[in-house]
Amino acid sequence: MTLDLIVIALVALGAAVVCDLVCGGARGGRVVAYLGVLLAGALLGVAGFATTLAQPRTVVGPDLLAAGHVLLRLDGLSGGFVTLSGIITVGIAAASVSWARRSHAADGRGFASGFALLVASMVVIEVAADAFTFLFAWECLTLAFFILIGRHRREQRSSVAAWVTFGAGKLSGAAVLLGMLLLAGATHSLAFVAWHHVSSELVRVSAFGLLVLGFGTKVGLVPFEVWMPAGYPAAPGPLRAALAGLGVNAGFYGLWRTLALLGTPPVWLAAVVLIVGGVTALLGVTFGAVQARLTRLVAYSSVENAGLITVGFGVALAGRIAHDAALIALGLLAASLQLVAHAFAKSALFSASTFAIEDWRSDDLDDLRGVYRTHPRAALGMALGSIVLAGMPPTLGFVSEWFVLESLMQEFRLPHVALRLAMGIAGALVALTSGIAALTFARLIGLTILRRPERALREPARDPGWLGTAGVVLLGGGGVVLAGVAPWLVRFTADALAPLVAPQDVRSALAAPWVLQPVFPGFSVLSPSWLSVELPIALVVVVGLTLALSRGRWLRVRRVPAWRSATAGVSGADHYSSFGYANVLRHVLGNLLGSRRELVVVAEQTDAGVVEATGVEARSVVVEPVEASVYRGGRRALLGVGRAVRRLQSGRLDAYVAYMLLALVAVLIAVAVV
Repeated sequence: MTLDLIVIALVALGAAVVCDLVCGGARGGRVVAYLGVLLAGALLGVAGFATTLAQPRTVVGPDLLAAGHVLLRLDGLSGGFVTLSGIITVGIAAASVSWARRSHAADGRGFASGFALLVASMVVIEVAADAFTFLFAWECLTLAFFILIGRHRREQRSSVAAWVTFGAGKLSGAAVLLGMLLLAGATHSLAFVAWHHVSSELVRVSAFGLLVLGFGTKVGLVPFEVWMPAGYPAAPGPLRAALAGLGVNAGFYGLWRTLALLGTPPVWLAAVVLIVGGVTALLGVTFGAVQARLTRLVAYSSVENAGLITVGFGVALAGRIAHDAALIALGLLAASLQLVAHAFAKSALFSASTFAIEDWRSDDLDDLRGVYRTHPRAALGMALGSIVLAGMPPTLGFVSEWFVLESLMQEFRLPHVALRLAMGIAGALVALTSGIAALTFARLIGLTILRRPERALREPARDPGWLGTAGVVLLGGGGVVLAGVAPWLVRFTADALAPLVAPQDVRSALAAPWVLQPVFPGFSVLSPSWLSVELPIALVVVVGLTLALSRGRWLRVRRVPAWRSATAGVSGADHYSSFGYANVLRHVLGNLLGSRRELVVVAEQTDAGVVEATGVEARSVVVEPVEASVYRGGRRALLGVGRAVRRLQSGRLDAYVAYMLLALVAVLIAVAVV
């Protein structure tokens, strides 16, 4: 039954592609295509939920392209990821329907097709049980990313972003391909089940490292995170959410499945994963905190969340090395909850912000001031997504970060000094990341969403319709509601993680029916369910006491002169801008951010034609160190090599024959040595 639902969903996605390519030139055709994706998402959610709770089984499919029979694995891990993919797809598709009906940016074929291809690729990846099927779907996913980001390649920014994303996808695919080829060569089988027992330890460790590298590139770990800030803003409308909240999860699924297949990793790999995850989280949130554009802020937040999820996965790797089932369960539970929180919140932010960004024709945080007045429904989704990503109680972001931090406090249980040191470093980085994340999203909520707008829209605001609002509320409210039912979510996650760790080990995080603990009894407890009840009651009590004790004076409007922090001779607005709010962080973390500051004299021409200085403007630019040092430096080195090689093009036939002779001799020597 579950496989039938998955097949029907894939057929619906195929129909959506056909509808978009044939009728996508008309608005009605695009709406029908997105409705087809929505239907497929609903079917996938039901099928994934049923698969997670059912007994695992392997399905043998037809023989395609002489590569052997297609193998599908329907177990808890694939079911859990398919469930998440289905729910997120429903929310994004609902928002996309409203977007396609109201926005001129959705005009043309290709967007709905790319979305449908992305969802279909995700599902096939999550149920594939052989290398050929997995790699075929992985390349289709890379193609879907390229279509969504590069649909408007006439614009230079979109073209560069598309090729950068495509390059990262091909690098990821190459590493995964090499890793799987090593395993297939050692076991003489493309089936995943044959890889549980690899005779050569060198092959197993090498494949483990290559697979972690490939999947880590897809999720945006340092130094491969540069494609996210470039690619996400270039994608259109709510389909940015399809990349951030849906497509990237394929990389995390790959990491989870790798651990299930290959077992114990080497110590050095677990230590590298922990430290790289912590560095990625800190770098992502730091650069997100100083961004002036909303889409880049959310993109860098995705880098941060990828780091947090990877840290939890690193804890599970360390637990596998220490043969500590409780630590494995805690690390995987922390990473999985963070993954769910990120998928809902990031999809909500990108989907909801689309309508405000297109009406204001800008994604600048200061231009979007007062979104709640012009787009109240979109502002609700943005606010819900922001508080989840900030890790505020009683949201799932708070619960997941609580588990991540407490998992990192278990380093004393590890036998290896290197792992204890790596977990300590990762813990410090994650703690700093959590504080900066709260600062980042407090700025977004306070100075963009809730601030009074400076100017009015030239045209009437177009908030999401009823279907789009339902999708935004599903995505934004999911991160809040799931915290209230966190114990049920832990039980479901235990079934989803059954291929990696015993479900009873994960369920030991339940200290009581409605109280959570970090798998280790007596360490600490938390009840997000009770917080969901207590915090609203406390708010009502505080507001009621304030009104009663102030005798109504608290609601009176008091008009006072605007306060200025500068001298009377300085011109400019009196308000505290979003850019200015982040300026302190630019100074404090100037070395990490690579900040460059300069003072520019602002001059204007008077009516008499005389140019006069009217003030001084401070400008600040941040440059990501990975991009500046690794990629720009590598580009300069590559161009230098190209200039040197160009000198070999002499135009003389005898020189070319000599080159060929030297190359042949070098090959013969290499073959003899090997």
